[in-house]
Amino acid sequence: MFDIKQIVSVTMILFAIIDILGTIPIIIDMRKKAGHIESEKASLTVLVLMIIFLFVGDELLAIIGLDIASFAIAGSLVIFFIAMEMILGITFFKEDDIPQSVSIVPLAFPLIAGAGTMTTLLSLKSQYATPNIVVGIVLNTIIVYIVLKNTYRLEKLFGKTGLIVLRKAFGVILLAIAIKLFRSNTGL
Repeated sequence: MFDIKQIVSVTMILFAIIDILGTIPIIIDMRKKAGHIESEKASLTVLVLMIIFLFVGDELLAIIGLDIASFAIAGSLVIFFIAMEMILGITFFKEDDIPQSVSIVPLAFPLIAGAGTMTTLLSLKSQYATPNIVVGIVLNTIIVYIVLKNTYRLEKLFGKTGLIVLRKAFGVILLAIAIKLFRSNTGL
């Protein structure tokens, strides 16, 4: 039932798409503007959103008449653009003004568990066993919590240049994931 190779693959894919390390500068900026981020609340929201979407995302697609392959192809394009943002340092997706309470919106959703993450979850269902995906979600939620609790320490540890390098490296990984998803769902 549980496959370590699948768990590691899912965990790394979700880790790359969530890009919690690459969002440390954004999280620090939000914390400065809002005054405080509730790490537990944000992490629990991320976990719940991802688990719910994993299990009912198919039904939501069926209601609007889409199949997983079409959604996966669309998701691969979203992931492609997110990767391009990370690699090139340009912004395709604009965020709204930051409200006073940022723990759930915009931090948990859409920054951490946003469209790219949800698309990736449904795409992963076409290639990996659901229990392995759930374990990958839980492991990533733990990582998100640790990072949210330690953003200042991580900023000092990596430094500005280190964070830029991490973001670009994960951007290249995401780009490869986007191409793999596109190819596997189009038969190319």
